[in-house]
Amino acid sequence: MTDPTLVILMYFVIPVWLVAGIADWFCHRRSNISATSGAKESFIHLLMFAEVGIPLILVLIFEVNSLIIAICIVLFFLHELTAMWDVTYAVSKRRVGPVEQHIHSFLEMIPLLALVLIIARHWGQFTALFTSGGFPPDFTLQLKASPLPITYLATVLFIALALEFTPYLEEFIRGIRAKKDNT
Repeated sequence: MTDPTLVILMYFVIPVWLVAGIADWFCHRRSNISATSGAKESFIHLLMFAEVGIPLILVLIFEVNSLIIAICIVLFFLHELTAMWDVTYAVSKRRVGPVEQHIHSFLEMIPLLALVLIIARHWGQFTALFTSGGFPPDFTLQLKASPLPITYLATVLFIALALEFTPYLEEFIRGIRAKKDNT
């Protein structure tokens, strides 16, 4: 691994994203999200998880080409819109303190940083999306010719599932239960 952008993505960007996600969940737990903004906000969090999780899985497992880059770009902007919806809803139902706001800034900018680094690594496929001559865009879905180490993939996917998705799913379930208890 001699490409510094790959090393930065693997050992800085992804770990910081995972830590920020865990920290955000602790903020939600501390603010008693299940009793304040409830399952709706937790559903929005699960939606945002999918909007960054899909590109993460695609980039980890498949060759990055014009198709993968286009999906990443679309889901990045969709994630930003969902994040605006999330904050707009959350602040109307509960206090979103400065620590949580700061964590949110990481959760918004880390996907952008990842996208920029991915585009830098695959510049030809990125520019092929917007130019008619030169490098042809590749819209096929192919497994990586040189896959990432299996231990790395397993670790990232396990942490994302166990320490990101599962807590947010639990948060959603708590919100549903709290609503049932109040009716």
